[in-house]
Amino acid sequence: MAKLVSKTYGDALFEVAIESGQLDAYWEEARAVRNAMAENQELFKLMGHPKIVKEEKVKIIEDIFAGKVSGELVGLLRMIVEKGHFGEADAVLDYFDSRVKEYKNIGTAYVTSAMELSDAQKAAVEKRLLETAGYVKFEMHYAVDAALIGGMVIRIGDRVVDSSVRTKLYDLTRELSKIQLKAGECAS
Repeated sequence: MAKLVSKTYGDALFEVAIESGQLDAYWEEARAVRNAMAENQELFKLMGHPKIVKEEKVKIIEDIFAGKVSGELVGLLRMIVEKGHFGEADAVLDYFDSRVKEYKNIGTAYVTSAMELSDAQKAAVEKRLLETAGYVKFEMHYAVDAALIGGMVIRIGDRVVDSSVRTKLYDLTRELSKIQLKAGECAS
C-alpha cells in the first residue's frame, strides 16, 4: 500500500512539474520539505495523533509550508493529509526525487572506503563512474568503514562492486578451504 501511495502522489507531482516547466524548482522544494520534515520528527508525531482532526492537520501543513514552497507542493501535502497518508509523505517525496533523477539521467552512488578519500580521489572515482555507468551526473555519498581494510565498495542501485581487501581475503579463505577439502578427499 505504501509503495502505491508514494508512486501515485509522486507521479502526480512529477507530471505537474513537467507540464508546468518547473521541474527543477519543484525538485529543489521537495528536497527542502523532506529535509525540514526529517529535522522535525515532532511534526510526524503531531500529524499522526488520533485526537487531532484532519482540518487542524491541514491547517498546520498550510501554516508551515504556504508561502515557502509552491502552491502545488502545498496542495499535494494537503491532499496527502486529507487522505490520511501523511506517514507516507517522506516516501512520496523520495519517489519524486527518484523520478527526477531518472528523468535527468543522474545516478546515485554510495562509496564506502577503508579510509577517508581525498577530494582528488573522490573526483577520480566519480569520473570513472561517469565513464562506465552511462549517467550524465552522479549524486555521490561517501562513507568510511575501517573493517574493509583497504579498497572500496561501490553501490549504484542494485549493482555492487566490491574491491575491498576484506572481501578478497574472504574469497581467498573460501578457495583455500575448498582446496583443503579436495586434498583431504584425494588422501582418503
